Amino acid sequence: MTSTLYRHGVVHSPSDPFAEALLVEDGTVAWLGSDDTADGLVAGVDHVVDLDGALVAPGFVDAHVHVLETALADRSVDLGPSGGVHDLPDALAAVARAAAARPDWDRTPLLGVGWDDQRWPARRPPTRAELDAAAPGLPVYLARVDVHSAVVSTVLAQQAGLVDLPGWSDDGRVERDAHHAARAVARHVEPAERTALYRDALRRAAAAGVVAVHEQSAPSIDTREGLRELLAMTAAAASGLPLVVGYRGERCVTVDDARALLADIPGLTGIGGDLNVDGSLGSRTAALRDPYADDPSTRGHLYLSAEEIANHVTAVTRAGSHAAFHVIGDRALDELVLGLRAAADVEGLAAVAGAGHRVEHAEMVDAHALAQLVLLGARLSVQPSFDAAWGGPGGMYAARLGAGRAATLNPLADLAAAGVPLALGSDSPVTPLDPWAGVRAAAHLHAEDERISVRAAFRAATRGGWRLAHLDHTGAGELRVGAPAHLAVWRAEHLVVQAARTASWSTDARAGSPLLPDLSPDAVPPRCVRTVRDGVVLHDELTG
Repeated sequence: MTSTLYRHGVVHSPSDPFAEALLVEDGTVAWLGSDDTADGLVAGVDHVVDLDGALVAPGFVDAHVHVLETALADRSVDLGPSGGVHDLPDALAAVARAAAARPDWDRTPLLGVGWDDQRWPARRPPTRAELDAAAPGLPVYLARVDVHSAVVSTVLAQQAGLVDLPGWSDDGRVERDAHHAARAVARHVEPAERTALYRDALRRAAAAGVVAVHEQSAPSIDTREGLRELLAMTAAAASGLPLVVGYRGERCVTVDDARALLADIPGLTGIGGDLNVDGSLGSRTAALRDPYADDPSTRGHLYLSAEEIANHVTAVTRAGSHAAFHVIGDRALDELVLGLRAAADVEGLAAVAGAGHRVEHAEMVDAHALAQLVLLGARLSVQPSFDAAWGGPGGMYAARLGAGRAATLNPLADLAAAGVPLALGSDSPVTPLDPWAGVRAAAHLHAEDERISVRAAFRAATRGGWRLAHLDHTGAGELRVGAPAHLAVWRAEHLVVQAARTASWSTDARAGSPLLPDLSPDAVPPRCVRTVRDGVVLHDELTG
């Protein structure tokens, strides 16, 4: 048995709001309390860490991540503002520089990520002809920031056979089936490289204070073999990596389909995730009841029918697992609710509600849909950073939907008030692996009446992730005696003094969080100096 005593800090714990020290023994929180008591424990422990006022808090769980794509994005040409790209000419110049820097023999696909035509003066993506001119003879794949569409060069279109597929446009823009085929060619990696990419992305997560991620795997994103590898390589804390909670977005028709998938991927948590009912607002593929404000010719696309949803939910429920669906638009949510209700008619409402099926994103939830989600026991994985990136009067949401509809998106306060279990995710690489940014975004939504407190958002970003994965019975997500030692240590400029701490445990969901860092928009972000999973250090900038 090994033991580590953390002292002289601030411990975020519901069982002792005044705790200054914490003892971890053999991967479990064994004690927490005052520094005075901790002084008497020093002689009996293996390691003593002086926190010097740092905050010890539950480790984050990112409830929606694409591990391989996150790593590939790090190795791609950055076509967003962080890459110095602010308009279409900048993007084409960046592609041209990347192409010119390659040796002549390198004909592997040139990847770019993060372009957002809504932010550019031209308000359009690059064309196939422009990519052919910028990178002559090269296969080029440039993913839009939402990763639901892309533009490709002629060479890549020919290699992937895109011209006759649904979603192909002659200007090189691809969505739906054509996009999936383009991704398969552009993002093919050999096994050894894939393993290295996985490790790169997971180490980044650990450096952000993340102890577990929900991997949303699907045939268009990664292979079954890749998901098996991720689950096996992170199953034990001794791996030195965050835990990967696995979801696989493959549609099941019968219970035998679901059982076969569960058998083929040992340790699979749920069947779905990026099982898409529709697409995205940015690519105008999210399924809407009413036309897009900036393109009245389309209402987006439904990828699954209520019948297909019902069959999948029935199969997965009977197999003893839970389903998960990607849903963005209100029309898509209508279809999901219809499918869930049909499954409940077959299996019984108690069986479907008790299974704890998940909805990913669910940005357009009105009162009727909310009531149905509560009745059907749905759990929601939400991404507040979407609002930070695309909300507000001048944002993409307003452009695509009009100001009225855009103002109703991401109703977090309504969801929380209705008792819907919530978890926070990044959808990395769509938005960065930055859990504090997600917490801040939830507390500072553009729609002020839909904001939730920092404390409520933090709980959704920690314990909420374990709950949606049906792992909250382990006690994970809180620092209390007997709970797994999943924690992160943070340097933050502003933490409230002990005398005011009791206010943080108010039952008011909108109450403030004195035990948490200052997350106001102009505050310096907290810095992770240690991440611990089951007592094993995954990331460390501390001494002692």
